[in-house]
Order: sequence, then C-alpha cells, then structure tokens
Amino acid sequence: MKFKPQTLTPYLSARHYFGSEQRRHRERANLSLVQLADILNSSKSTLARIETAELMPPPDLPARLDAAFGTDEHFQDLYQLAKREAHPDQYRRFMDFEASAEVIENYEPQVVPGPLQTEDYARALLSCQEHLTKEHVEALVAARMSRQERQRSDSPPCRWAIIDESVLRRRVGSVEYMHKQLASLLAQVDTPDSKVQVMPFSAGPHSLMSGALTLLTLPDDSAVAYEEGIQAGHLYEDRDAVKKWRRQYEVLRANSLSPADSAELIRKAMEDYKPCDTPLS
Repeated sequence: MKFKPQTLTPYLSARHYFGSEQRRHRERANLSLVQLADILNSSKSTLARIETAELMPPPDLPARLDAAFGTDEHFQDLYQLAKREAHPDQYRRFMDFEASAEVIENYEPQVVPGPLQTEDYARALLSCQEHLTKEHVEALVAARMSRQERQRSDSPPCRWAIIDESVLRRRVGSVEYMHKQLASLLAQVDTPDSKVQVMPFSAGPHSLMSGALTLLTLPDDSAVAYEEGIQAGHLYEDRDAVKKWRRQYEVLRANSLSPADSAELIRKAMEDYKPCDTPLS
C-alpha cells in the first residue's frame, strides 16, 4: 500500500508550523523520511510524528535540521517558540502519554491520586462539584476506574505516588468510604509495581505544595510532566522543563516518609474512620 502523508495544519500552533516546515524543506530537497532520518541519525517514526505535531522535537534536532537544509537558525528559532506553548489539547495528550507510560510518578496535596481512588471515593469527590449532573458524575467515575485497568494487567506500569498527610485527614464521603479508600491505599504502599509515600505535616512547607504533579517516563525513555492547579493544567514536554520538575519531585521523595513509615501513618489514620455500629436503644 502506498504511503499517504497526513495533511498538516501549520497555522494551528508553533509546533504544527515547525513540523510543516520540516516537511516543506524535506520535500524541496527531494528527501524521503528514511533518507532524512539517515542524514540526521534519527528515526523515520520520530520525524514523521514531528511533522504531524504528535511529538515535540528533541532539543538537539533543530540545529541538525538547520545544518542539513542550510537554513541558518530557522529551525532553532521555531523551536524556541514551540517549546514554550501549551499543546492545544494538552489534557487528552497527557492521557495518551499516561496510557503508554512505563513509569508513573504522582504528587497530590489534597486528594488520593485518581488512578488510586476507589469507586466510592471518586464518586463522593466528584459529587461535590455542583455543576456536574448525576449522569456526568457517573461517566467521570467510570472513566476514572478505566484508567486503573492497566495496573491490573500482565504488564502494569511502575507507579510511585507521594501524597500529603492532608489527604489522609480530609474525609471524602462517609467514614466507611474513607476506611475502604485508605485500606486500598495501604495495600499499594509497597509492592513490586507500586510505592506510596506520605509527606508529613512535620516536614513543613515545600515547593510543590500548591499543586499536583505527574511525571511520566515513556517507552523510549523520554519523559513528560503535567502540573495541575485548581482550574488549569500544563503539559511540559521540553527536556529542560521536565528536568526542573524532576528535581523538585526527587527532593519531595527524599523528605517524605519511607513506605514502611507511610504505611504506619495510614493505619493510624484509618482508626479515625473505623466504622462502628450504633447500639440499639
């Protein structure tokens, strides 16, 4: 079957323009993707994904493109614009990355990370958003539970979650829901595929306490970071930006309780949510 190049949309974003310029100069030089990949010591699939804006160009690629095409610093200038803009549909892009990630590392300051939530906890948490209908809540709960299916597969990703102590203290839903949620969390504290650490109140303030952070390591060993606030999130694919978030996460990991001590703190928190029967009068 003859290969048909995908239609480009160069004016959608700087990233799309970078990809369209790569294709324009490649075709003007009468080079196939395979030929250009050989010149750049890259791969055909990487260059194809860059042309369609599916992949952020690696930091060293723009200079190599300029050298190959004799375009002075054209691609290097375009890269400076592309790496600073948000992807037009960044949350969906983040979900695509998460679905293939080999390592998933989270920090959550207020709630149990979505992929670790029980169904009752997720439903109680989403129900507090007054603009969501009951039907919408149920759809979101189902979507959240579907994200956990891969963790139960034969080849689950390695997951590392750091949660603030406030996650254990803030009741979401009934005491029964919280007890079950913490029991589920406890079971995932230290397994071959899952680690959980608690950042205790006693550790004081830290650089990530105002928002949630997720780091994803992809099959090609590249990494992305997703930082999320109350109403907006930002996906970082630039290597230098991801390294900055990585350093902050490693400091947080070093200052959090060990998995064993985290498990003990979770057990103590569970005592506050232990269901009890009301005696008959």
